[in-house]
Amino acid sequence: MEAEANSGSPEDSWAFIQRPGEGCRTVPLAGHVGFDSLPDQLVNQSISQGFCFNILCVGETGLGKSTLMDTLFNTKFEGEPATHTQPGVQLQSNTYDLQESNVGLKLTIVSTVGFGDQINKEDSYRPIVEFIDAQFEAYLQEELKIRRLLHNYHDSRIHACLYFIAPTGHSLKSLDLVTMKKLDSKVNVIPIIAKSDAISKSELTKFKIKITSELVSNGVQIYQFPMDDEAVAEVNGTMNAHLPFAVIGSTEELKIGNKMVKVRQYPWGTVQVENEAHCDFVKLREMLIRVNMEDLREQTHSRHYELYRRCKLEEMGFKDTDPDSKPFSLQETYEAKRNEFLGELQKKEEEMRQMFVQRVKEKEAELKEAEKENKSCL
Repeated sequence: MEAEANSGSPEDSWAFIQRPGEGCRTVPLAGHVGFDSLPDQLVNQSISQGFCFNILCVGETGLGKSTLMDTLFNTKFEGEPATHTQPGVQLQSNTYDLQESNVGLKLTIVSTVGFGDQINKEDSYRPIVEFIDAQFEAYLQEELKIRRLLHNYHDSRIHACLYFIAPTGHSLKSLDLVTMKKLDSKVNVIPIIAKSDAISKSELTKFKIKITSELVSNGVQIYQFPMDDEAVAEVNGTMNAHLPFAVIGSTEELKIGNKMVKVRQYPWGTVQVENEAHCDFVKLREMLIRVNMEDLREQTHSRHYELYRRCKLEEMGFKDTDPDSKPFSLQETYEAKRNEFLGELQKKEEEMRQMFVQRVKEKEAELKEAEKENKSCL
């Protein structure tokens, strides 16, 4: 082997054997290595797999949730208008396959039908929380399978919650504060003022300040557009100052000048949906779809889902370390919980057996007593 390696000069041979005392030879690269193409490979893989995005629209009936979704994605989604006669809050989920250029998006829109319509609104938030937890639980169960298919799994976890606030111009309702407080640890909450053309510009400014103040004083953690990426830090910082967004939705188009624009027409004038002087619709669309959609997906997985997963596993008795700060063995924890369950089962069986024996003895005593009474009567 050594003879073959030294058959040519060290400069001409790749199979060069270094002997003690000899210096290390620097081999120049013959060409481009190519690992700088990894981002391109990830992009191509992501495009081929497609993306999913799930939006939860929470708000009272009649605030224009469906219309805003149609306007945001420039698509007429199928659906029937909700009525005010629902006995309780029901969540209605619809999934659509959208295509823009060569990028596919599986969009799921979940709407809260009947929210705020009941006389007793105390538990109106509960079906929403249960729905979000159910999506987390479904993903967790898929993760815990022996044969996982997460690459083909339709992720139904909610990535963004658009909370529609009625344009009262005064303050938030108790229902709004309670619901957002219950949701802020489970989903990215983005508050928006619906049908904002219903109040004047000066009232709208005061209303935004009032909403922000009430959210802070009640400890409601709404989603903040990320500031850690230098490329979008400036624009996100500006947009954070505009929260909550005052929006208007409409699919009606009117030719103004030489182009068609989405508008809402009134007897006193026309409101242009995509005119930033009229509303914040463009800001919402840019922040939600173009700039921060991937961050919303990442926050859902790394923050909200991880919190749910950790709590569930801790309830099942799993921990990262034991009291001595040593790593927990999954197998040992499982065996301990299994033995604990079997012990409790045996204990219950023994208690039932003892109870059965006791009742048999009591019944026998009753029969003997009755037999004695019969004999004395005879």
